[in-house]
Amino acid sequence: QVQLVESGGGLVQAGGSLRLSCAFSGRTFSSYNMGWFRQAPGKEREFVATIRWRGDITYYLDSVKGRFTISRDNAKNAVYLQMNSLKPEDTAVYYCAADSPGSMWSNPPRSPAEYEYWGQGTQVTVSS
Repeated sequence: QVQLVESGGGLVQAGGSLRLSCAFSGRTFSSYNMGWFRQAPGKEREFVATIRWRGDITYYLDSVKGRFTISRDNAKNAVYLQMNSLKPEDTAVYYCAADSPGSMWSNPPRSPAEYEYWGQGTQVTVSS
């Protein structure tokens, strides 16, 4: 059974940075494309970024391009989200997700329905 555990959230001022980490266990990490999503109060869960199983292709929500960077370390079974130049509108619970093992990357998986496993989330709050 796949388990995902996020860490690294917190309170930061606008313009600041945070690095989220997600620890993966239970299966072969390099078989999974990974993604980050976020959900603000009263809003639907929103795609943020995704990275292919090999780590060679990434895709981002337009509003975070140039500010956020997704990366992974297959040797450490971890995926990361480096968030710079944070804005109050980035405030949300951030979730790490893994899609189905061996999924093809014909298009970047951006829908929550394309992901099979989810972490419990970590809160990110950006003050103005």
